[in-house]
Amino acid sequence: MPTDGFAPGALRRPAPRPYAQARVVLFPHGGGSASYYRSWTAAAPWDVEFLAVQYPGREDRFGEPVPGDMRGLVDVVGTDLLADETRTTTILFGHSMGAVVAYEIARRLTAAGEPPAALVVSGHPAPHLTRPGQVHLSSDDELVEELRRTEATHLDILDDPALVQAFLPVIRSDYRLSETYRPLPGVRLRAPVTVLYGDRDPEVTASEAQGWHEATDGECDTRAFPGGHFYLDEHRDAVVGLLTARARSVLTTSAVPWPSTP
Repeated sequence: MPTDGFAPGALRRPAPRPYAQARVVLFPHGGGSASYYRSWTAAAPWDVEFLAVQYPGREDRFGEPVPGDMRGLVDVVGTDLLADETRTTTILFGHSMGAVVAYEIARRLTAAGEPPAALVVSGHPAPHLTRPGQVHLSSDDELVEELRRTEATHLDILDDPALVQAFLPVIRSDYRLSETYRPLPGVRLRAPVTVLYGDRDPEVTASEAQGWHEATDGECDTRAFPGGHFYLDEHRDAVVGLLTARARSVLTTSAVPWPSTP
């Protein structure tokens, strides 16, 4: 697969790591895009490559139709991930809506015989505890106020009527996908899961985070960070370090040969 940041399909490699023996695939939150993780990919070390997923309907995929439900999104992204020519140890990470997208992709990869080495999820209840909602049925003004409340979108965008009108349909679709999601039928996850959340996040409680233990046959551990739903913005370096350590620990236990240091 091409390594430029604007290759067709779902995967974006803004900062390629040609000597990497492991990769971390990053799934954005609802209303988010691959560019949210640009600084993460730049902060990655030489031996672990960070890739960001670009969902249809945003940024360089703005003209593509937005899948109407989780199954449609998983079909699109899963197909691209399985078609990628890179065959290295893979860790999946997703925040908020991206957590359940990553979870369903992990199950899709498992069913295809290419299971991820680990799954790290953030800011979302366990799949079976997903909260239903009606935000996607709200008026445009109500939806904008919800975005302000959750700080899911830069406030300068929300103050620009033209940008709001351009992106609100995609954001509404993401809310619909999240609020109507229920775990899809299929294989059970076997990979270890790490659950991250903000200790003041109104979108996920400690018990809802603990519920991820029921989503896998592998080990599951949780870690709380100080902050709200987007604690990631303040603790980016710590999360990038955690993901890097997770990838390196998998490489060590699987005895994958390492290249010479460039």
